Amino acid sequence: MENKLVFTIFILGMLVLAACGASQTEEAFTPAPVPTEFADKTNPLGADAAAAGAEVFKTNCELCHGPQGHGDGIAGQSLDPKPKNLADLQAIVGDDYLFWRIYEGRQGTPMVAWKGILTDEQIWQAVSFIRTLK
Repeated sequence: MENKLVFTIFILGMLVLAACGASQTEEAFTPAPVPTEFADKTNPLGADAAAAGAEVFKTNCELCHGPQGHGDGIAGQSLDPKPKNLADLQAIVGDDYLFWRIYEGRQGTPMVAWKGILTDEQIWQAVSFIRTLK
């Protein structure tokens, strides 16, 4: 009888712990609204720009975002907040959002503004490459 009670308490404890762990899931990401000056921009380059974008990405983005854009780059591991997983992000945002974030960066995070460093064409090439990430 005592073994059954101990077993029942053990099982109930495990269920409580499992329920507590399930409630600590990460909140879904909601992208910020794109400012008017960037809203509705679409990539003027074709899909063939992804090859040039891969070079732009490798030179300027890979260190933080990782080779596949998963936010797991060598430098990104020490950043707070961690770099976004661009493979996931590109599936839920438009070209205007990607261009804006690369151009302006994100204040309060390590994401720097690339305006004045990269040309608009290079940023669009990077957007083309980001669209290929899985």
